[in-house]
Amino acid sequence: MSAFDDPLLDRRAAVLAISGAALTLLAATPARPAWSATVTTSPIGAFLVGNPAAKVKLVEYFSYTCHVCADFAKAGSLPLKTGYIDRGLILFEYRNLVRDPVDMVAALLARAGGAKGFAGNHQAIFAAFPAIMDKVQKASEAQKKSWLEGSTAERARKIATATGLAALMRGRGYTQAQLDAALDSEVAQAELTGMTNIGLNADRVEGTPSFFVNGRNAGVTAWPALKSKLDLALKAS
Repeated sequence: MSAFDDPLLDRRAAVLAISGAALTLLAATPARPAWSATVTTSPIGAFLVGNPAAKVKLVEYFSYTCHVCADFAKAGSLPLKTGYIDRGLILFEYRNLVRDPVDMVAALLARAGGAKGFAGNHQAIFAAFPAIMDKVQKASEAQKKSWLEGSTAERARKIATATGLAALMRGRGYTQAQLDAALDSEVAQAELTGMTNIGLNADRVEGTPSFFVNGRNAGVTAWPALKSKLDLALKAS
C-alpha cells in the first residue's frame, strides 16, 4: 500500500483541514468590545458604564474633593473594570455628590467630553487629586474669597485656573472653548445638583464614597470590602 492509500494519513489531513477552517472562522469573527466601552446616560444625568443587562448594578456616590474617593479610584478602578465591568457582570453608575465649589468645577469639567470621555476624565482628575488639593490648601484667603465673587461662570473659571483643573483638561486635548462650554452648562449644573439631592435626601448618603449594590447601601468604602460584596451579589444572582 502506498502512502497515497494510507487511511491514517487521510484522517490526519481531514483533521488538519477542519482545524484550519475553524481557525479561519475565529480570525474572521471580530472580538466583542469590552463592556466598559458601553457608556450611556441615566435619566438623572449620571453615567452608566457596562452591560445594561447585568444582574448586578453598582452605584457610587463620589466627590472630587474626597481623599477616600481618590484612594478608591486608585486602588479599585482597574480591577473593577477588568474583572467585573468588561466581563459584563456589573453595570456601574457614577453619581456625583457635590460638596463644595471646587468639587462642582471638577464635576463639570469631567463631563466636557460627554459620555464617551467621562471615564477617562474621571480617572485623570482623581489621579491629579494630590496636586489639585495642594493648590487649594495653599491658596490665600483672599484668593479663596475671590472664588465666591462674580457670576457663576466667572467663579468657575477662577477655580479651574487656580486649581490646575483647566490645565489638566487642556492636557487631555480639550480646547478652552470646550471647557468654557462645560463650565457654563446650566443643564449639567442642574443634573449635578439633582444627583446630590437624591443622594442626600432619597438615598440617605452620609459620606463619600458610598456604594449601593442592587439598591442596598454596601456600607463599605475600600475596594477589597466592596469586592466581597460584589462577589456575594453575583453568587446570589
